[in-house]
This record gives sequence, C-alpha cells and structure tokens, in this order.
Amino acid sequence: MALKATNATTSNAWKKLQAHFDSIKTEHLKDLFKADANRANDLTIKWEDFYVDFSKNRMTTETVDLLVELANELDLKNAIAKYFEGDIINATEGRAVLHTALRAPKDAKVLVDGENVIPEVHEVKKKIEKFTNSVVSGNHRGYSGKSITDVVNIGIGGSDLGPAMVVDSLQYYKNQLNTHFVSNVDGDHYQEVIKDLNPETTLFVIVSKTFTTQETLSNANSIRSWFLKSQPKEAVANHFVAVSTNIESVKSFGIDEANIFPMKDWVGGRFSLWSAVGLSISLAVGYKNFESLLDGAHQMDEHFRTADFNNNIPVISALLTIWYNNFFKSESEAIIPYTQYLNQFATYLQQGIMESNGKSVDRGGNKVNYQTGTLIWGEPGTNSQHAFFQLIHQGTKLIPTDFIGYVESLYGDKDHHDKLMSNYFAQTEALMNGKTEEEVMSELKGQSASAEEIEQLLAFKVFEGNKPTTSILIQKLSPKSLGKLIAMYEHKIFVQGIIWNIYSYDQFGVELGKQLAKSILNELSNDDVTANHDSSTQNLISFYKNNC
Repeated sequence: MALKATNATTSNAWKKLQAHFDSIKTEHLKDLFKADANRANDLTIKWEDFYVDFSKNRMTTETVDLLVELANELDLKNAIAKYFEGDIINATEGRAVLHTALRAPKDAKVLVDGENVIPEVHEVKKKIEKFTNSVVSGNHRGYSGKSITDVVNIGIGGSDLGPAMVVDSLQYYKNQLNTHFVSNVDGDHYQEVIKDLNPETTLFVIVSKTFTTQETLSNANSIRSWFLKSQPKEAVANHFVAVSTNIESVKSFGIDEANIFPMKDWVGGRFSLWSAVGLSISLAVGYKNFESLLDGAHQMDEHFRTADFNNNIPVISALLTIWYNNFFKSESEAIIPYTQYLNQFATYLQQGIMESNGKSVDRGGNKVNYQTGTLIWGEPGTNSQHAFFQLIHQGTKLIPTDFIGYVESLYGDKDHHDKLMSNYFAQTEALMNGKTEEEVMSELKGQSASAEEIEQLLAFKVFEGNKPTTSILIQKLSPKSLGKLIAMYEHKIFVQGIIWNIYSYDQFGVELGKQLAKSILNELSNDDVTANHDSSTQNLISFYKNNC
C-alpha cells in the first residue's frame, strides 16, 4: 500500500490538539490580536506574488505547531513524495495521481511503471500548441474554407468545469474565438448553445476519456446530427476534434485520428484541465497563456513540495480545515473571490473538494468515526455581501471563509477597484471584530434614538464577531497567478485526504445513480415499469410517462 492507513484521531498529536482546543476554543480573535503584537506578521506567508494572511483564524502559533506535528506524525512529507513520484496513491483504482507531471518542465523525470512520462506529456503539449496556433491564425479552416469563429467544448464534470472556469476567469486575455460549453444532458442546454452558431465556422471539442460518458456522447451525437443537416459527412473531420483514450470509437464518430488528443488514466477528471482537456483553454486564450497557466501551477507545486510545513500555503490551509471541521465541528467553507472573473471558481472547487474528500471509509476499508469532506460554496464579492453574508455574520453556524483579492485591476479602473477592495478588507475586519453592545448603543445614541428604540434594537444589532477568515491577496489576475491559485487548492485537497486517512482520487459514490439511470431510461421507452422500484420512484416514473 503506497499510503499508510492511520487513524489521525488516535495519534498523540491529535490528543494534544484536543487539549489545546479545549483551552482556546472560547478565545476571541480581538483578544488574540491584543495579546500578540506580532500576530499578523507571524501568521502571514509571503510567497512570489501571493500574500496569504492566516491571522484572522481562531488559532495561535501554538495551534499551527501542533497541526504541523500532526502532519509529521502522519508522515505527510513521505506522502507528498509519493504523490509527485508517481506511486499508486489512488489504490482503489490502481493508479498514480500525476496531474503535477502535466506542468513539469522537460528535464523532469517522473516514472510510471518504470517509464518516464514527461517526454510524452510534452509531445501532447506540442500537439496542442500546433493545433491552437493553426486555428487561431486561421490556417485551420472549416470544410467550406471559412475561418473558425466559435469553439464548443462538449464534456461534463472535470471535462467541463475546469476548462469553463479557466476560460471564464481569463476572459481579459481571450482572442477572437468565442468559446462555449455544453455539459448537461438536458437537451435545452445544447439547443441554446447551438441556436445562433454557424456550422461552417464552428469547431467542436468532444472531451471524454473513455468516449462512453452518457451525457457527453448524447450531446455530441445530437450536435453532430444538427451539423450534418447542413454539412456533408466529410466535413466532420474539419469541425470535430476529441480528447480521449478510446481511439477507435472516436474514429468511428468520424474524427480524423490526427485530431485526437490523448490523455492518461493517471490524470483524474477533476484535475485534468492541465492536460489535453485544456485544449479549449488554449484555443480561447492562446497557447502562450495556456503555458503560463501551467507554469504558475508548477511554481505552486514546487512551493508545496519543498517549503517547510509552517511556511507552506497549501499545508497550512488544509490543516486549518482539519482544525475547523474536526474540532470546531464546522461543516462548510465559503470561498469569496473579489473579482467577477472568478465567478465560477467556487463551483469548480465544489467538484474538486467534495468529490475528492466526500468519503466515509478510510484507507483500511473501515467506516470513519470522524467528519471528512466539507461543504464548499461561495460567490464573488461584493455580490455575496448582499446575498448570504448575513448568515456568516450573525447566523448560528461557524463558516471559515477564504477571501481572494487582487492588488491590481485588469482595466486599471482604480476608483472601482478601491471600492471593491475596501469591501474586501472591511468584511474580514467586521467578521473578526463584530460589534459590541456598547458600540451599538453609542451608534444609536449618535442617531438620536430614544431609550425605547435602543432597548428594542440593541440585541438585533450586536455582532458576536470571532468569525474566521483567510485573506489571499495576489498582485494581479494573470494566467500564471491563476495556475498558482488552482494548484494551491489541489494540494490542499491532497493534504486533507492524507490527514483524514481517505482515498481522495476515486469517486465511486457517483456511479450508483448512473447505473440506475441506464435501467430507468429503458423503462421510459417501454410500456411497463418492470424494475422493482420503491413506491415513490414507481409513482414518479408513471406520472412522468403519463404526462409527457
């Protein structure tokens, strides 16, 4: 077994953490700052163009030391080495986990089954570069000789969420191509995407590792049928490309073998945007920007792999999740980017984090007796401040929150950016400090409120504060800095899985519904519902069939 199967809750470090938690769990952040003049500096990590302030979290430097002690006792350093070196850490599926190899330099050496995979990685990158440049320059044309104007990515899960998020995040850097994404098997989705497209100038990128995913193949076949209503069969080769390992099925679809981009089984779907799955990213922003995205991720890889745990951004971030989830019993984490460009970032991380660590069986095959994966949610600020921040400020739940902001705006509108960032800073301060009765009373008196009004309103206007936040401040949103940020959360996922003693890279939980859906699909086209369903499902199927 590549990874040790150790229940963290039985470790010595865990027992120390529990005792430490009991001693500081009621401490208020305001008091922690008053007691330690160096707190902000001591609990901030400055790396490259990242400034990550952990000081507004309900912990002390002793907490960090004890969490790092836990990581060391559970042999995190050795696990990280296995992660980067291609060991079979996805043991339930017998695979290495090597999305890090996809952004490694040419001179790197990563062995899988005794073979260095890096040369092949760079061959695929060359193919992506060549094809991207051909399409963007207009050399690769449609069947009728017209230049490509639109690209449609057809995929689901990691074959959609990653590329869609990055393309949306890097809109500032886009070229003349318009990029669209089709994922949901809902026919209305693909119909809405294609209704205004010209088949003569549209390129379709089908992304399916096995070329058997129901949603992706249904959409691909329907779009192909739409395409062939106005174009000859021979035109498919000019307008459809694929990212897949199933070469024969792709060729049967009508795609030229030269336009098939391969991927390996050691690339998990939710970590695949760095592979040929990122073809739509490269087409949308140009290959140089795609390469910069990968370079940024590699820089974060090296930081994670080599930095001391006490000064390691992904490690500390992951250990804080353990601290809140398993000691404070928090169940969710909010991610709030103060840029509209990252409006899909939390959605992307929902898959990455919850599909990875939503497990209740440990690496030894035993039912866990502690909480694992957290609920992930969020929206951009300042929109989110006018939506759900009330719950974070005054609700009954403790919700640790990541604030992501940028020093520079892309269009240089300093007036708007100052207003945006003033909210970023103010919200973290307000969540920490809250508002006391004395402060509320003084405020109301200043508004000439009567004694009766003060008595009526006082309790409602008090904020407890002591709400934890992590401030991630980055110089500028660029392909490189976005690569760093995504990789930071990827490594956070890995560390959490190691501490929780679970396998983060399988997703058997999503399979059952897919299996049942295939059976029910057959029933929807037959006169009788023959399977042995529960009465609720039986009634729902019957109602649907009788009314559609």
